[in-house]
Amino acid sequence: MRTIILLLSFLLCVAVQADNEDIRLAEGVLDSTLTETLGLSYAKGTETITVFSATEGTDHYANGVVMTAFKGKLFCMWQSSPKDEDSNDTWVTYSISEDEGKTWCSPRPLAKANRQAYYTSGGWLVNGDTLIAFIDTWQKGLEPRGGNTYFIYTTNGKQWSEPQPVKMADGSEMTGVLEQDPYRLKDGRLVGAIHFQPGLHVKPAFTDDQSGRSGWVKGHFEGVDRGNQSRELEPSQFVQADGTIAMIFRDQSSSFRKLVSFSHDSGATWTKPQVTNIPDARTKQCAGNLADGTAFMVCCPVNGKQRHPLVLLLSNDGRCFDRGYLLRNGKADDLPPLRYEGKYKTLGYNYPKAMIHNGWLYVGYSTNKEDVQFTRVKLTAIK
Repeated sequence: MRTIILLLSFLLCVAVQADNEDIRLAEGVLDSTLTETLGLSYAKGTETITVFSATEGTDHYANGVVMTAFKGKLFCMWQSSPKDEDSNDTWVTYSISEDEGKTWCSPRPLAKANRQAYYTSGGWLVNGDTLIAFIDTWQKGLEPRGGNTYFIYTTNGKQWSEPQPVKMADGSEMTGVLEQDPYRLKDGRLVGAIHFQPGLHVKPAFTDDQSGRSGWVKGHFEGVDRGNQSRELEPSQFVQADGTIAMIFRDQSSSFRKLVSFSHDSGATWTKPQVTNIPDARTKQCAGNLADGTAFMVCCPVNGKQRHPLVLLLSNDGRCFDRGYLLRNGKADDLPPLRYEGKYKTLGYNYPKAMIHNGWLYVGYSTNKEDVQFTRVKLTAIK
């Protein structure tokens, strides 16, 4: 019966979108009355592994988890601080796994806080035999709060270059923080988003520098200004079956729905953002495409600020998301209690970012903003 309902919902979803540019969640995919699971099940073989767990002798805050694969090893980056979110002692660390994620080395520093700035994770980019790490750099005392993006790089994963500023196409330094998962199009162009100063005002952007170090151009985009920040924040993107880029945003106006904007010209111009019917806990999410073109989103699709359960949503065409899988649930046997207090510490699964590696979809995130974990799903189990 459930299969029949989902099939009818999919057909309805397609019909509704026939004359409208939109992304939608098909009816019946989620059951909001089942708050711990949303009525979803785990894909066969789903597993969760811990990279770092806060203890009495370590920092108690961790967030902004981003993973990548480079030269046969897995790398995991996150921002760390003794207690509070985005405090002046926040720094960026990383860990390496040489056995496909089963075990991880002790955290190593990428950027340590100093008198002038503190740092948060800007994500990875692999370009041939070079691994680039983006470091979001926040000048202390700047009002409204805003940052710049620097990069460091390595060819062996151990020795790193000195930090250098990421640059715009006119040669100026990027006066904004680069979102953590720029999307590489088939022609090599990188499409992502930057939160520009003053404050945090998001703009989609692109560069044809495949290393992501320079050449960034702002796309034409009309967001909503809410003073020190835009309504649209922390986006991610995927490509629809017809080649359209869809960028989804967190909505700071608390519709508790995902916002979406579209580009038909490889990121140069974007439609005015609109509210979708896809629930969202007003938190950072991630999105992308599997090798066969299937679009995915990883998020907490609930009608409120509850950041659990963590869910994978899928769509064949990038328009109608008609199926989903559970990654982590909200039950006490899966979601542990908060162990340490701190500013903006949040119970649940925070700021997921995904990568595809060796037939798996890896999703890194912070549990309760104190444990660094990832859940991986075999791609054959979700097709």
